[in-house]
Amino acid sequence: MNEIWAYFQAIGIGGFFEIVVLAAAFYYILLFFRGTRGAQVLIGFVVIYASLIGLTMIFNLNVMNWILSRISVLLGVALVIIFQPEIRRALAELGRQKVFGAAAENRTVADTVLQSVLSLAGNRIGALIAIEREIGTRAIQETGVKIDAPLVPQLLTSIFYPHTPLHDGGVIISANRIVAAGCVFPLSQNMDLHHQLGMRHRSAIGLSEETDAVVIVVSEETGTISVCYRGRLSRGLDEERLRRFLTTLLVRGTRKGTAWRRAKQEIELTPKGSAKPDDRSGKEAPGGA
Repeated sequence: MNEIWAYFQAIGIGGFFEIVVLAAAFYYILLFFRGTRGAQVLIGFVVIYASLIGLTMIFNLNVMNWILSRISVLLGVALVIIFQPEIRRALAELGRQKVFGAAAENRTVADTVLQSVLSLAGNRIGALIAIEREIGTRAIQETGVKIDAPLVPQLLTSIFYPHTPLHDGGVIISANRIVAAGCVFPLSQNMDLHHQLGMRHRSAIGLSEETDAVVIVVSEETGTISVCYRGRLSRGLDEERLRRFLTTLLVRGTRKGTAWRRAKQEIELTPKGSAKPDDRSGKEAPGGA
């Protein structure tokens, strides 16, 4: 005990505080990157850099050691460029407003979207619907046509009917209103996605990677309903599972961590970003889903 106490006295209060702060910082960095594409890149980068430092120290490679120490600033810039999507998402998470709509309003949104999606799926009409939560989607809204109309099933359903001007694009819902239609959602750059996923599904994943929006996709080939949230996709949802998922996130989702854990249980998400598909979802065409 005396040795431990002497060790803490040598470190001092300031040193102990620095250790706690650094440990917490590394923990949250690893927690944030866990399960993302950036995790593999980060691990590879750390392994290579640590190996080079180790080799220079073991074999006394002074020139290489000097070069590695001088390019540390450039490596910081490289990390910002490499992990730009993850950093942007982290900043959006930090800067988002902690404002939640009333439970009654959120339930109305969930019920209206559910009714519209079931109608579209029954008629095999393709659809892409994003429900905005805390992170704004103004930049995405500007790629489409501003509507700012009340959220009613008839209007939401009619937007996606074939040959209408706005059917080929995404709809964004915010605060119980249809704010924009015909929007272009960012495509996901995840190379691990299933090759059968079409443009709608990749757009849904892309938007959910950058925001905390709930994105619903209806396949025009099979009428299969899919839901995407935080970069994870679940395909082949029936009415009951879709209802539970929307209720979990929109009505009861006031605590992010608890709601997200419940949502994962509801839709059976897998680490690969795509849940177990049903028999119909396996037949989707690569280009039209």
